[in-house]
Amino acid sequence: MTAQQRREQLLSVGKELFANRGYEAVTVEEIAAAAEVSKPVVYEHFGGKEGLYAVIVDREMQSLLKSITDSLTSEHPRLLLEQAATALFDYIENETDGFAVLVRDSPVPTGSYASLIVEIAGHVEHLLAKQFKARGYSTRLAPMYAQMLVGMVAVTGQWWLDVRKPSKDEVVAHLVNLTYNGFAHLEHKPRRITDA
Repeated sequence: MTAQQRREQLLSVGKELFANRGYEAVTVEEIAAAAEVSKPVVYEHFGGKEGLYAVIVDREMQSLLKSITDSLTSEHPRLLLEQAATALFDYIENETDGFAVLVRDSPVPTGSYASLIVEIAGHVEHLLAKQFKARGYSTRLAPMYAQMLVGMVAVTGQWWLDVRKPSKDEVVAHLVNLTYNGFAHLEHKPRRITDA
C-alpha cells in the first residue's frame, strides 16, 4: 500500500472500531491488529489513537455539515425543513459508523456533535430570519428558533440510529409535519398558559 492508502485504511478501521465500541474501549493494539499492521504504523500516521480519532471526527463533521448545507436549495420553508431532515437521515443511513462516532462524547478536543449542531443552526438561523421577516415575526428570535428546530431534528436522528423504525421517509414526514404545521400557527407573542 502507498502511505495514503494505508492512512485511509487506518481511518476506515478506526471509524468502525470507535463506532462499535467507543473511544475509551479501543486500543492502538486493536486498531493495528484490525488493519494487520504493527503499532508503530498507527503512530507514524496519526501519532496515536487520539490523532486518528480527531481526523475521523473532523472528516465526519465536515461531511455531515456539507450534506445538510448543500441540501438547502428551496425557497419554500416546508421544503427547506424536509431537505435538511432528509440530508441528516440519509447521512445516518449511509454513514452509520460516522454518525455513531459523532454522537458519542468526545474525549479529546476534536469538536463535537453539539458544536456541529450549533454550526448547522447558524445556517438555519439566516433562513428562518428571512421567513420570519416575510411573515411579520421578530427576526431577533430566529437564533433561538434555529436551535430548537435543529436540536429536535438532531435528537430524533440519534434516536433513529438505534431503532430504525419507522422508516427514514416516514420519520422525516412526521418531523416536517410537526415543525412546519407548528410554524404555520406561531403566535406573535406566545406565553405560558399559567402566565395567561
